[in-house]
Amino acid sequence: MRVDILTKEYPPNIYGGAGVHVSELVRALRSRGDLDVRVHAFGEPVAEEGTTGYADLPDLADANAAIKTLGVDLAMAGDCVGADIVHSHTWYANFAGHLASLLGGMPHVVTAHSLEPMRPWKAEQLGGGYRVSSFAERTAYEAADAVVAVSEGMRQDVLRAYPTVDPDKVKVVHNGIDSQLWQRHRDPDTVRRLGVDPDGKSVIFVGRITRQKGLPYLLRAAASLPPDVQLVLCAGSPDTPEIMAEVEGLMQELKATREGVVWIPEMLPRADVVALLSAATVFACPSIYEPLGIVNLEAMACELPVVATATGGIPEVVVDGETGWLVPIEQKQDGSGIPLDPDRFVADLAAALNDAVSDVPRADRMGLAGRKRAVESFSWNAIGEQTNQVYLDVLRRRQLASMEPGTQ
Repeated sequence: MRVDILTKEYPPNIYGGAGVHVSELVRALRSRGDLDVRVHAFGEPVAEEGTTGYADLPDLADANAAIKTLGVDLAMAGDCVGADIVHSHTWYANFAGHLASLLGGMPHVVTAHSLEPMRPWKAEQLGGGYRVSSFAERTAYEAADAVVAVSEGMRQDVLRAYPTVDPDKVKVVHNGIDSQLWQRHRDPDTVRRLGVDPDGKSVIFVGRITRQKGLPYLLRAAASLPPDVQLVLCAGSPDTPEIMAEVEGLMQELKATREGVVWIPEMLPRADVVALLSAATVFACPSIYEPLGIVNLEAMACELPVVATATGGIPEVVVDGETGWLVPIEQKQDGSGIPLDPDRFVADLAAALNDAVSDVPRADRMGLAGRKRAVESFSWNAIGEQTNQVYLDVLRRRQLASMEPGTQ
């Protein structure tokens, strides 16, 4: 069976969880040996057999970013003819999958990593392009043969955002973690080189500077941390100048009141991130929108307990009181996810972080439990098998439909 994977991100061009998911899923599917897996990815071609890169179309160099995306989608779609299944990831590639399905007649599977209706702040970044991205995503989801949600929370979001989608077509297949690539490895020299004291306590955040990641709430909460606890922020790729300016302002305020605030804005190699995670006391995930949160799995695989918002798919990963702390949040139901009481959310986040760093042996025990959970419940081999089952079910459903009276 030939499966064509369509994606915005693919190594070496990865900047978020969706890219990590795609690269690991492709590896798991190819390792089965019974699938011909071909990758169509945005960006220049890479030296990998079965993978094609698609640069932006020169004629659209000055166009809105969303229009540039649709240009790449058009280039991708024709190359998928001949596949048995097309499987697209994120709105960037969803429209390419939809067009390929129309053109070649094969089923289209969509994986829901995030949803445009749940991220209205993207209008800040894309302007009118947000309406284009929303159109592309909605069209693909409503026509797809199957939608793979990375958590039960995401499945419910899909059904709320797109009520015409048949619930039977929305399947849950969690994100995963490579527990060999992500495991505790102490490297104090690397940690010191990055400006962090490996012998001291630290709270670490890893993620992009976007509204959904909730970094401003963490910066406010960190003001109450004990003075001997470091705050390590591996945070870059801001969505907009506005969110960057807000983070910079809060960072300056925090640095004016305490030491031990380390901001690393560039994307680090995995080995450096593992070193920082392995030296930390607790991982912080203050997201206000998180379909699942691969970063939490990465931290858990490195034996780090997690303080995270009880939203989206996070409670399906982090077990409160066992592998970390879940911070309660009441959110607006307008798609923004903004806390109804931001001050209360910040206070609850601060309380959980302070509780986490107050008892290091307990935090260590939770970290070990997190590693066990990541290894046992989120392996990529199992996720590859579940995804392949979705493909087989879709093909079987298509075959049965073609045999029904009146369909010939």
